[in-house]
Amino acid sequence: MIVVAIIGILASIAIPNFIRFQARSKQSEAKANLKSMFTAERSFYQEKDRYSPLVDEIGFSPERANRYVYRLSTACATKEDRSTATAVTDTAGQDSCISVDLFKYSAMQLMPAYKAGGTDPGTAGVINAASCPACDFIGTAAGDIDSESVGIDSWYVSSMSVTNTANCGNSDTASPAGAPYNTYNDVTCDK
Repeated sequence: MIVVAIIGILASIAIPNFIRFQARSKQSEAKANLKSMFTAERSFYQEKDRYSPLVDEIGFSPERANRYVYRLSTACATKEDRSTATAVTDTAGQDSCISVDLFKYSAMQLMPAYKAGGTDPGTAGVINAASCPACDFIGTAAGDIDSESVGIDSWYVSSMSVTNTANCGNSDTASPAGAPYNTYNDVTCDK
């Protein structure tokens, strides 16, 4: 009985920590892909003197089996659909976002909504597009990494540096240009 009680106590401590560890490892996808999005946008900017709201135009295409939806536009009128074995892109190259890979993760939401937090710079897209080269962009990532319905893990990357308001136990407030920032942590904010 004592051994069973000790195992129960250890399990009650270890299981929540293990779930948080798994969630943090899944978040590395968003961080890596947002850094790639930033690099693609900056490269495009160097060539064209403007940012683009189209993932096809900048050449951003994360590896398959993505848990997050990636947006360069809030409207997301056309998206790269990843619900079949072959990703379906817009033939005219007008995709402004990339959906969750439902071919791999069939139970996830196709297009989870980005959840802003603190004072992040706003929604996805090109800011002050008419006044380039004095314009900026914001790309977002949103995904349900702990398979429940309370919140959506949300990240952004931007070409501008901003100071955010810390939330959900996140004490980091600095968001330098090009560094992914977590506005809503799907694990710690859900409590």
